[in-house]
Amino acid sequence: MTIRETFQTPGVHLSCEVFPPKAFDKLDDARAVVRAICQLRPAYVSVTYGAAGNTQRFTQEISAYVQSLGVTALSHLTCVNATRDAVNGVLDALQAQGVHNVLALRGDLPEGAAFPTDAHFRHANELIAAIHARGGFCVGAACYPEGHPEAFDRDRDLDSLRFKQDAGADFLTTQMFFDNTVLYQFLFRALKKGVTLPVSAGVMPVVNARQIRRILSLSSASLPQRFLAILDRFGRDPASMEKAGIAYATDQIIDLVANGVNHIHLYTMNRPDVARAIFQNLGPILEGSHE
Repeated sequence: MTIRETFQTPGVHLSCEVFPPKAFDKLDDARAVVRAICQLRPAYVSVTYGAAGNTQRFTQEISAYVQSLGVTALSHLTCVNATRDAVNGVLDALQAQGVHNVLALRGDLPEGAAFPTDAHFRHANELIAAIHARGGFCVGAACYPEGHPEAFDRDRDLDSLRFKQDAGADFLTTQMFFDNTVLYQFLFRALKKGVTLPVSAGVMPVVNARQIRRILSLSSASLPQRFLAILDRFGRDPASMEKAGIAYATDQIIDLVANGVNHIHLYTMNRPDVARAIFQNLGPILEGSHE
């Protein structure tokens, strides 16, 4: 099934993200994580791509493994530092492995990066257009409810999102956010800009204080006072913080569904136990259509 078709299916759909190993000797551990998450029967499982594509081989391998378990795989694909020929080689390999869903990303720019020739992609919309023209793939794109960290302002960031839509993107997945009002406002502004693609809302259950430091260093996500109070009260107690983080993410998802956002993407951080707890908390909310 393509993810485009998933968005056309009634009901509440919870998908999961995993990341591949950085070394061959960790591949079995990654497969074990994937097996456990696929047993939850998520709508699909996305597999991330390392910075500058440095886990490319393992991303393809884990994506193929997801498909072999009977779950739709969404393979991330970044184009930074990659030529068009190299990207086509990755797409050829994915097609041969039965993977037909790709999340097309520019990727993080290494310091001092340059694009020496027209053989390189410069922006995600160029990658999306190339995959769309090639055919055979359902193409997703990223969006940022609080604005891309490199964006001059939110209005121009929405212009970039419109470029992705016009290039042929089929759906959007958001960066994590911790205040649902931020998402609702973003969706309203995007619609005013003419962005009509279906959106999967990215939710990350934060289960330890170390995650917060990494989140703040890598994203533009802000932390609402309610979340800061939880962190202040439970951040030094690992067991309590894990329970509180799972409860907070569950509450986020319930509020999203209650307000008509039926597609949620769970950033699992390769924690099947955390993902399982959230699936169990949601229970019948994930079963069928609840209108």
